[in-house]
Amino acid sequence: MTQQSIDEHYMARCIQIATNGLGTTYPNPFVGSIIVHNNQIIGEGFTSEYGGPHAEVNAINSVKNPELLKESTLYVTLEPCSHHGKTPPCADLIIEKEIPKVVIGTLDPFAKVNGQGYLRLLKNGVDVTLGVLEKECINLNKRFITFHQKKRPYIILKWAQTEDGYIGRDDIQLWITNQYTKQLVHKWRTEEQAILVGKNTALIDNPQLNSRLWTGNNPLRIAIDKNLAIPRNFHLFDQTQPTVIFNSLENSSEENLNLIQLDFSQPILPPIMNFLYENNIQSLIVEGGCDTIQHFIDANLWDEARILSSDTIWNEGILAPRLKGIRTEKHRFLNDELNIFENRLDNEEP
Repeated sequence: MTQQSIDEHYMARCIQIATNGLGTTYPNPFVGSIIVHNNQIIGEGFTSEYGGPHAEVNAINSVKNPELLKESTLYVTLEPCSHHGKTPPCADLIIEKEIPKVVIGTLDPFAKVNGQGYLRLLKNGVDVTLGVLEKECINLNKRFITFHQKKRPYIILKWAQTEDGYIGRDDIQLWITNQYTKQLVHKWRTEEQAILVGKNTALIDNPQLNSRLWTGNNPLRIAIDKNLAIPRNFHLFDQTQPTVIFNSLENSSEENLNLIQLDFSQPILPPIMNFLYENNIQSLIVEGGCDTIQHFIDANLWDEARILSSDTIWNEGILAPRLKGIRTEKHRFLNDELNIFENRLDNEEP
């Protein structure tokens, strides 16, 4: 095997273990790291919950014989940090432990790092290889990278539609997909920081927007309700989890409930994006309804779309949104199909 293929092999393992942190590390990225000595993995780690050790620290601490670190290579999906936050700089720990070689997937776009960790390692004599499985490592932290580069959350559009292309009915709530994909949706909610619906979806479905079918964190609930038409006895007002209602009438704050007034005579998505950025919300699921989702599509404010389709035929109802994107994944769950699209303006195939 060439050195490049060896490095890619071990970086793939870093990517694999990094996903153990998905949904628990915000506002930090979720990162994977391994330590290799004589072609054998002697340490592994992924990012702890926010405030806890980073992946490199966990990998280093997992090595039973610390003396081997001086003869080892550390692999990590994201550039080691170089600043003091909740924890000390990982780059300094690598230097302190005299690890001679570091292989990095991609640079960290966070302003306090952004190449500084890489340069610190080089200046202290560490042999650094950069850009191994870079595309895959960027995709791994697409939420974190989008947040810091575009100053907004990574936006996931999600809806379910019938085989003949209907997303819902005006007068009644009807389930389209099966129990397994419903559980999958709740898993997705634990992985993202916020979830948004429009007024009509809230009125028809009275959604809880929590992750009761999967173990994990509940997202921040967001609703757009211009005239505050959602009844106060609906789930969105139960104060069981943090909730924001954007409206044109009232600014108020209670425990787990914030009403934020916007000028609806102007486009409302930019101030909503600003609010989410200022509050360190790195990812957002837009769940409905059709008009709300279409507003995001028309404003080109989306990164990924997850479309669940069943074999149900309605013949009437509200037509599903329309978007142009590149399909990157396709999965089946019994009679349901999941298609995932990416927003690629260049229309290049993955």
